Amino acid sequence: MTDIGIAHLSLLHLEPDELIDVAAKAGFDFVGIRVRGTTPAEDIPDQTPGSPMSQSTIMRLQDTGMQVRDIEFLSLDGNTGYEEWMPMLEAGAALGAATLTLAGQDSDLDRLGDTLAALVHDAAPYGITPALEPISYNAVSTVEQAGALASAAGCHVMVDPLHLERGGSAPAEVAALDPSLIPALQLCDGPAELPERIEITAPLPRGMTTDGEPRKVESRAHRLVPGDGEFPLHELLSAVADGTPISLEVPNAGLVSRLGDLGYARRLRASVEAVLAGAAHV
Repeated sequence: MTDIGIAHLSLLHLEPDELIDVAAKAGFDFVGIRVRGTTPAEDIPDQTPGSPMSQSTIMRLQDTGMQVRDIEFLSLDGNTGYEEWMPMLEAGAALGAATLTLAGQDSDLDRLGDTLAALVHDAAPYGITPALEPISYNAVSTVEQAGALASAAGCHVMVDPLHLERGGSAPAEVAALDPSLIPALQLCDGPAELPERIEITAPLPRGMTTDGEPRKVESRAHRLVPGDGEFPLHELLSAVADGTPISLEVPNAGLVSRLGDLGYARRLRASVEAVLAGAAHV
């Protein structure tokens, strides 16, 4: 049995406790929670242990039987350090998270490796393992880069099909990784080629910005539901170990507006079932 969850980015306008309620009603097994914004302007509620939001989130977890598998989002940019990640680790540990998803923005890869190793050391007492996600518009943009850094530092690699496609990686490179490096597989879909222009008419949640850059617009607000695009999802599923948890990270402002929060969550849940069934017959 494969555990299936929903990432906070799919419904980022919801508070963590609200996301848990919607995810439970839609039949998901776990959620990812954003405890830190991607930029200082991103309005993420305080989730310090004992805070009202932390307490409410824990109550929703207890009431629904849901789990928080991962927290996000931390960018290692050469200046990120202890003061940035310790509040995240404390918040995540209170929620029972096992993974902290992060990005590598520091172009000095030797320094990035040292920072990553320090984070791994600090995260261990909290039962949390960092997971480096290759992101197509960051310094660490490929599976090969992320795998090398993660292996050296003792952390994980978070695989996202959108960034595989836009960063020039392939499922075969995922298959070449030690399977133990991959704690979960994110899932979304999209066109084979990045559109030159993507129009988003709905406002982005929580002060999120894209700078109009097509890769960022697509990544943060216009991904396609699995099965609706052209990404090689069956090949990607075959590249990871059987039973690897799957997290639906599919922000799509237009579909959420049309279907509503619960309707959209149910659409995502149904889509992954269909993709998994198709992969089983490949």
